[in-house]
Amino acid sequence: MCSPGEGVLSGCAIIVRGQPRGGPPPERQINLSNIRAGALARRAAQGQPESKDTPDEPWAFQAREFLRKKLIGKEVCFTVEYKNMHREYGMVYLGKDTTGENIAESLVSEGLATVRREGFRGNNPEQARLCDLEDQSKASKKGLWSEGGGAQTIRNIKYTIENPRNFVDSLHQKPINAIIEHVRDGSVVRALLLPDYYLVTVMLSGIKCPTFKREADGTETPEPFAAEARFFTESRLLQRDVQIILESCPNQIILGTILHPNGNITELLLKEGFARCVDWSMAVYTQGAEKLRAAERSAKERKVRIWKDYVAPTANLDQKDRQFVAKVMQVVNADAMVVKLNSGEYKTIHLSSIRPPRNEGEEKNKDKDKRFRPLYDIPYMFEAREFLRKKLIGKKVNVTVDYIRAATGPGEGTPAFPERTCATVTIGGINIAEALVSKGLATVIRYRQDDDQRSSHYDELLAAEARAIKNGKGLHSKKEVPIHRVADISGETQKAKQFLPFLQRAGRSEAVVEYVFSGSRLKLYMPKETCLITFLLAGIECPRSSRNTPGGMQVAEPFSDEAMLFTKELVLQREVEVEVESMDKAGNFIGWLHIEGVNLSVALVENALSKVHFTAERSAYYKTLVAAEEGCRQRKEKIWANYEEKPVEEVVHLSEEKERVANYKPVYVTEITDTLHFYAQDVETGSQLESLMETMRAEIAAQPPVEGSYSPRRGDYCIAKFADGEWYRARVEKVESPAKVHVFYIDYGNREVVSSTRLAPIPPAFSTRTLPVQATEYTFAFIQVPQDEDARADVVDCVVRDIQNTQCLLNVEYSGATCPHVTIQFGDTKEDVGLGLVKEGLVMVDVRKEKHLQKMVSEERRCDAGDASSHC
Repeated sequence: MCSPGEGVLSGCAIIVRGQPRGGPPPERQINLSNIRAGALARRAAQGQPESKDTPDEPWAFQAREFLRKKLIGKEVCFTVEYKNMHREYGMVYLGKDTTGENIAESLVSEGLATVRREGFRGNNPEQARLCDLEDQSKASKKGLWSEGGGAQTIRNIKYTIENPRNFVDSLHQKPINAIIEHVRDGSVVRALLLPDYYLVTVMLSGIKCPTFKREADGTETPEPFAAEARFFTESRLLQRDVQIILESCPNQIILGTILHPNGNITELLLKEGFARCVDWSMAVYTQGAEKLRAAERSAKERKVRIWKDYVAPTANLDQKDRQFVAKVMQVVNADAMVVKLNSGEYKTIHLSSIRPPRNEGEEKNKDKDKRFRPLYDIPYMFEAREFLRKKLIGKKVNVTVDYIRAATGPGEGTPAFPERTCATVTIGGINIAEALVSKGLATVIRYRQDDDQRSSHYDELLAAEARAIKNGKGLHSKKEVPIHRVADISGETQKAKQFLPFLQRAGRSEAVVEYVFSGSRLKLYMPKETCLITFLLAGIECPRSSRNTPGGMQVAEPFSDEAMLFTKELVLQREVEVEVESMDKAGNFIGWLHIEGVNLSVALVENALSKVHFTAERSAYYKTLVAAEEGCRQRKEKIWANYEEKPVEEVVHLSEEKERVANYKPVYVTEITDTLHFYAQDVETGSQLESLMETMRAEIAAQPPVEGSYSPRRGDYCIAKFADGEWYRARVEKVESPAKVHVFYIDYGNREVVSSTRLAPIPPAFSTRTLPVQATEYTFAFIQVPQDEDARADVVDCVVRDIQNTQCLLNVEYSGATCPHVTIQFGDTKEDVGLGLVKEGLVMVDVRKEKHLQKMVSEERRCDAGDASSHC
């Protein structure tokens, strides 16, 4: 009979198995006839104090090794001569028939076994040949017949290790030679470590196979595929020479990876569906946890063996719903955000497998009288939210849906949760959940082993958490937790009154938009003042949303929802600047809100979502607001769709006469446009600009931006490399293509079309918050700009020659639709530049009706009439 050699019990007993057909084949033990090899060492029986360990007999291990190396995995032929009790005795030949090598003869020839001579019959040629071979072996002094009897061949087997953890650590995760002596189940083996003969039980790192459950009566019940998994490992590793990397020793359990020349059994078991990944030991797997996840994923996709009934968490989702790009509009919590899809739809996404900071135990019951605000009162919740807000708001991210968590009803002590879409969110190749966990601002959820609804990067999350714990980051820190004492003065009239003068004097203050109630009503967080305020946009009248009033529900005005959505998309959770002008009787502050150079009041009017309120007349933005409103009204957009122009009655406005104010300040003229507008820098802040530019260029030289890595967008502030090779602050005005980007140099007033390779993100330390835009646009007061292009070009040439790149004195005379109208004097002679243009006949006088400007107009007109010699 032919069978593959499966195991060698000793120098004279082997285990054979037939070819597998639909499962593990039955085993047969064959004892070699007429010979005896030494008995191998046996460990004392557990639970029997009188029993003792027995060592190897001389040459017993060498005999076993001789057979192991010759037979394991090889095809053999055997004959059964007789049976005794439960044992079969016969002859074993290497190969397919009895013409192969006789194994018993080989053992006797090498002096590794003795011949049983009792009952010797001369007519038995096999036994006679064995006796002759033994005599030759004795004469040659081989093996057992060598001088000294072979006491030195006995192994000193170490069954126990005093300190397994120190033992494993001492090997430094280097491969060690070993023989697999026993396979308990597919993922647990007993190995003999060489050359020191440690006999240890090793559990494969990162996986678990189905096992054999021991019942109360001592019988074993196999889990599905347990026998097949054990056979899979046995047929490849039992009594094979392998290398083992001992990787860890938690709770006295030695974890390791077995490497065979033909492959890694851990990965093979997973790939064939005989095992599943386990999180608790995955972290110590030295060959790369992702390989194990990939092997398991392959088995799941093919639905083999233990995964035959597997259904993927996202099996019911279309590919476009599994992976997509979206823009982050709001960070709801430390693990959730609202994103806007390309279709315009809004969707709430939860970060897979992480848990945000939360209150534990008795802390929930603290300060019952105080209104609980999770964002500020739960330790590290604010830091976590801020990390996500600064990293993600307004940015496009890649979303990979990992699973859909079904809705849960309220239970005892647990709230109800709606259905959740849980996903891995990345930006610039960074996994946001992993970054959050690594900073100690979230923890990783632990799952049941059979719970497949988890992050597709779960192992990286566990590794990040381990690093955070080791380094004492955030939630794992031993330091005192950060406390955020944030005063909410929304609706607190008395507090608001005390706070108002401070905000008015501050000019532009930094703020973060925390909530949008309507298009023009917002809640702001003031970081420097650590307070929350309600802020109303000045100068506009926005459509009102629906709300409860004492008289019942107030119906929403047309376009109120559109106005609120517009404001949300533009400013929600963004960093903005506010100018507080006043407050109302309810304690709400009123003023102007700016984001990246955009005035929100003006933007709402420009988009036909608000009307100009009469209170705007006192502001510097009135002309801009009126011009924007007029354009929308003429186009009949949105709120002006049903507008009917009424005849205007001439109204005479009586106003107090006031004097012209002459308050000239030194400026440096940097740019003059073709329309006779010019840009100037305030001389007083010139040194700040020089210092900023010097520091910025030094930083850029030390860490040059990666060419081509910046994708410009209209309205972005950035830095641009000018023709002189130096970097300057700029704003993107238009993007035709990557090769044609229109930029405006915000500190000098000039414009240029450049390639995106000459642009880079502006370092935060040099943004407009550090130093505002330095180039301010002006135009000449009291003069008319020639309509003829050639005439206008002559004027521009003259002005460029006289004042560009020179220091002058400037006085604001009155406001204009786009910029202030000013008079400007030469810095040395104090002569008026505009007056000089009138004298030379290059421009005409623009007559103003304001009484307090009549003196200046009269003077200009006299010069225009040629009477300059006597009056000017």
